[in-house]
Amino acid sequence: MLPWSAELAGRIEEHLIKSEVLRGNPLADPYERPVVVYLPPGYDAGSARRYATVYVLQGYTGHVAMWRNRSAFRQPFPETADAVFARGEAPPAIVVYVDAWTSYGGSQFVDSPGTGRYHSYLCDEVVPWVDSHFRTLASAGHRAVMGHSSGGFGAMVTAMLRPDLFGALASHAGDALYEYLYIPEFAKAARHLRKYDGDIWRWWTDFRSRVAFTKREDHCLLMLLGVSACFSAREDGSVELPFDPSSGVLRPAVWQRWLDWDPVRMVPRYADALGSLRALWLDAGTEDEWYLDLGAAAVRAALADGGVPDGVVHAESFDGGHMSIDYRYPLSLSWLCQHIAG
Repeated sequence: MLPWSAELAGRIEEHLIKSEVLRGNPLADPYERPVVVYLPPGYDAGSARRYATVYVLQGYTGHVAMWRNRSAFRQPFPETADAVFARGEAPPAIVVYVDAWTSYGGSQFVDSPGTGRYHSYLCDEVVPWVDSHFRTLASAGHRAVMGHSSGGFGAMVTAMLRPDLFGALASHAGDALYEYLYIPEFAKAARHLRKYDGDIWRWWTDFRSRVAFTKREDHCLLMLLGVSACFSAREDGSVELPFDPSSGVLRPAVWQRWLDWDPVRMVPRYADALGSLRALWLDAGTEDEWYLDLGAAAVRAALADGGVPDGVVHAESFDGGHMSIDYRYPLSLSWLCQHIAG
């Protein structure tokens, strides 16, 4: 395994999208966003052929440049995706890597007064931009969305909310079943906040004054603050935590706002939208640190209860935890492309 970049059978283009919906966002994050577009082998062959499109969403604290990160004995996803098409394992497709970074580390790909309109950015700006600049099959049946962790959550939610745009999804250890995912983290966060007199903004000021992730509490409190900004921000953009930071007691009304975004609980409300999809891939490791294997199983059960046909769902578990599961991505990519090809 070469420890440097490999030659691709297809090619990659990098662009900037000037977003109007992110202009003036609450965190003053950039409204010009990078987008990385992979074009498969044959795209430049001079034909008028049009291609299905797969949109890829990153996990929490991820950003678009990280898709090219190379770890020992592993290839980054753009290269393993290229290999899928170069070997003829799936019909060729355009693969779009979307950036939805915020100052809190992520957006959960939803519209929120606490972070910005990232769902609208993806659906109403990125998708039309891609369709206008590349030879796509510009219909829902030929678009898929996929991701890992928060990106897997984003894939599930986006396909539920916009079945007019996306006809397939793949979620690798996507956030779901929030009582197991989040409540244990709330207890840890309440303990960490004792150092800051229960004030998460004191931690945030400290965090921004030094090298990130040099204190044990940083990951936990960043996730709490960032997801709270996505799910339980007030209309004025201020952030409300889902539990009392002194006692750890849940705040039922605020916690309910988080539960409303739980894919397990969303599936019954969006059963018709999910039933219209061509393909749904769900997987997670059996030792996932946030119990997202249970979350995937709960989503699968909710899909069955909602009448989504078994034939369009691929659900499996595998040995391993939450991280280092990038080898799964080309598996779902190949499966998706077989279902959305022209």
